[in-house]
Amino acid sequence: MAKLEFLDFKYLLNKLRFQPEEGKVWLAEQRTVLMGLGGLAAFRQEIIATLGMERGKSFFMRLGFYMGLSDAALARKLEPNASWDQLFLLGPQLHHLRGMVKVVPHKLRWDSGNNDFYAEFEWIDSWEVEICRTTLGQLEEPACWVLLGYACAYTSHFIGQEVQYREVSCCGQGDNSCVIVGKLAEEWPDHEEFSQHFRAAPLIDELYELQVRIADLEQTLGYPEERPDTLGDSPPFTSAVKMIDRGANSEVTMLLIGETGTGKEMLARRVHDLSPRKDGPFIAINCAAIPSELIESELFGVEKGAFTGASQSRLGRFERAHGGTIFLDEVVELSPRAQAALLRVLQEGELERVGDQQTRQIDVRIVAATNEDLGAAVKDGRFRADLFYRINAYMVMIPPLRERKNDIVLLAEYFRKRFEKRYHKGTLGFTDRALAALHGHDWPGNIRELENAVERGIILTDNNNYITEQNLFNSRWGVLPGSEQSLRTLNQESGQLEEVSVIDQQLDKLTETIIEKGISLNMLEHALISKSMDKAEGNIAAAARLLGLTRPALAYRLKRITE
Repeated sequence: MAKLEFLDFKYLLNKLRFQPEEGKVWLAEQRTVLMGLGGLAAFRQEIIATLGMERGKSFFMRLGFYMGLSDAALARKLEPNASWDQLFLLGPQLHHLRGMVKVVPHKLRWDSGNNDFYAEFEWIDSWEVEICRTTLGQLEEPACWVLLGYACAYTSHFIGQEVQYREVSCCGQGDNSCVIVGKLAEEWPDHEEFSQHFRAAPLIDELYELQVRIADLEQTLGYPEERPDTLGDSPPFTSAVKMIDRGANSEVTMLLIGETGTGKEMLARRVHDLSPRKDGPFIAINCAAIPSELIESELFGVEKGAFTGASQSRLGRFERAHGGTIFLDEVVELSPRAQAALLRVLQEGELERVGDQQTRQIDVRIVAATNEDLGAAVKDGRFRADLFYRINAYMVMIPPLRERKNDIVLLAEYFRKRFEKRYHKGTLGFTDRALAALHGHDWPGNIRELENAVERGIILTDNNNYITEQNLFNSRWGVLPGSEQSLRTLNQESGQLEEVSVIDQQLDKLTETIIEKGISLNMLEHALISKSMDKAEGNIAAAARLLGLTRPALAYRLKRITE
């Protein structure tokens, strides 16, 4: 068997970033926490006292399991050009880096074609053995629960088959060394019993089963699948929802004011669902999406022969909404004639189709919405004042997403689960850095922009992998949107933290891309000069300033590349 070799540890150290002013440590895409051994010992002792030894063991094995799952996804992306065994050994190296244990590989064999796997590792100075020595005392069984759960999850996820490890000797129970052996699960006679350690407690299972049954019942009863309007607990949003709920049971015309993408249509659906009209139709129309010359016929219907192309009589949206609710989005875009017809519906409850003289009675609840200041539109003469006063009877302000930061992750998780179902994918959720990016973005497009970002993230993420910041935002530089902050990296020689500016990081990645793509220095110089001349509209002096050159120096280079 060939000697097993780790990758150079400097490679992993270069992935470690410190932001002490922000209280954050990053290992590639993962946010990492440094914890003292004393605190971990007290935590373990309390869990055992609360749950008992056996359940406590399962708890800590599951903790390690989730860590191993995360690191396996990370390892596959860190160095794709490494050999299989070097890539696999990144897991033990990550244990080294985090100060959890020193791992010495003795044997490692995997033959996927013959369904064969075997591994043997030695653990030296395990943190779990250390807390046995200092706090818990010697156990009657192996003590490295977190490490064992990690090894099982890391290997299983890495090779795509269930692997189980056993700690065949452990210093925590008085042995001279900690040694683990890993084999495919079915090769262990007690593999089914062992797998129970990775299942949540029975109470959690029961709650999960109840959730599934409730979801099935909701689907059977036709409960709407798309209900993001109810997701959120930020005060500005909950205040708006409370006001909507209070007005839903009345017949008052409701006006929703909010930026594009804040979910006004979903809230209008909520008004309908909570009203006595819930069994009637709900019709939504975006007034801005229909040409002004067609908006009247779309809303109020048309009679045969009313204009060229009207070959038959047709109901409008208001007649289709009879007995229910109609939602008029971007109501400020209505033409003057359509505004007059809408005012008549509000005042008299009647309408006339285009090209018809017959009056029809209509019973419909109107919910209007706009992202503009209707009062300003009235002053500008674009919106009728009498109509404004009619639809402004019950106004609700819908806050933009940037004012409800606490709801961003909640909504992102909702969209993640929805798009995983749509695209038949199973991801491991968002990386810590992706969550930080979601929370740090201003979301000018609000919920719709967030939804699009999560959908893009699901599409770009492979099965059983984490959704990264780059997949969400298509970030070329790996910097949070709108972030100007600097990071700190570990100097390999001195062991000190040193600041790395965002510009330095971007330049470093740019140069890597240039080299990888085989772009020559001459090609790069030509491209830079051409772009600067374009931006300066042919002015050599201005282009030279953009490039940090003197005018004669740029003139000389221009002459050289054109010869």
